[in-house]
Amino acid sequence: MSEPRFGIWVPVYGPWGARHHPEEPEQASYAHAREVVVEADQLGFKVALLAQHIINPVNHSYDQLETWSAAAALAEATHHIELMGAVKPFMFPPAVLAKMALGIDAISRGRFTINLISGWYLPEMEQAGLPIRTHDERYKFSREWLQVVKALWNGEKVTHHGDYFQIKGMQLRPTPVARPRPAVYLGGESEPARALAADEADVYLINGRPVTLIREVVADLRRRPRPSGVPLRFGMAGFVIARSTDGEARQEFAHLKQLAAPDDARELRKGVDPETVMFKTFAMAPRGLGSNGGTAAGLVGDYDTVAERIVEFFDAGIETFLLQFQPFKPEMYRFAEQIAPRVGDLLSVRAATFEKTLPGAEPAA
Repeated sequence: MSEPRFGIWVPVYGPWGARHHPEEPEQASYAHAREVVVEADQLGFKVALLAQHIINPVNHSYDQLETWSAAAALAEATHHIELMGAVKPFMFPPAVLAKMALGIDAISRGRFTINLISGWYLPEMEQAGLPIRTHDERYKFSREWLQVVKALWNGEKVTHHGDYFQIKGMQLRPTPVARPRPAVYLGGESEPARALAADEADVYLINGRPVTLIREVVADLRRRPRPSGVPLRFGMAGFVIARSTDGEARQEFAHLKQLAAPDDARELRKGVDPETVMFKTFAMAPRGLGSNGGTAAGLVGDYDTVAERIVEFFDAGIETFLLQFQPFKPEMYRFAEQIAPRVGDLLSVRAATFEKTLPGAEPAA
């Protein structure tokens, strides 16, 4: 990969930072999500992630955008951006989900991918009457589920007799527009999550953290054998606060944290599966902003510093950056206008310098 892919987290929960920011809608809506994704597409962002919950985990009284119907609509509304729909396998039989995904794949002309989430928010399972499984069993369930989905996407006539699913000679038509099939992203901090990613995923998504820790995670996954033989790729979440000076960025960070201070996350805290490694990791980190690590990635500072940090992460193996902003649209524009070009310039200068060192290169005048 010659350059990073910049993507966004669609605001399916509402704001990713402070809930009550004066310049951003407090509640999730399709209309706002559409505006954000259409403009991200026009700005050249490469991917839009639609996270999945059926009730808002921060507070059940808040609105929550439904992922799959929104993804289908956004597939029609956009032209270039990849649409990544998160999916919790316990909510969809694999044959049903595989067919739904093929439908959005066709609407988007091959721009649809999935992000497999094995689930950590217990209240939505309980309220929906879904079976409550232990942490490790959820990953066992996800593994079998994903194997069935991928076989159906591959156009196979599938007969499967497993621990969780019984498929009897099913074959789906038409086959995917995406080749060879829609890509599978997968995240999770635990050993079962990493093992599943190494065996079945195309891209492993890592929660935001300092680059030294990113290198450790990437090295661990790269050491593991890949049944497909195709190298695993990597993505990372991050919340960006960039300004013309470091002082201005730090001031904005402090302002957003102050706005977020009254936000009530009690429902989220009491709904988390205590075995979820992600939240154990977050509990040891300083309080920041954003989800899935957010500002822990350190993408807070002046424009040049943020660009340089992104290049560091890229060198560490991160290809896809899934970014959050607040207020979302103006900060997304700021990133596209100030940070992305700087990243491109840094990589171009380095590539040109490398070319000059190759045997046979013309000496500098």
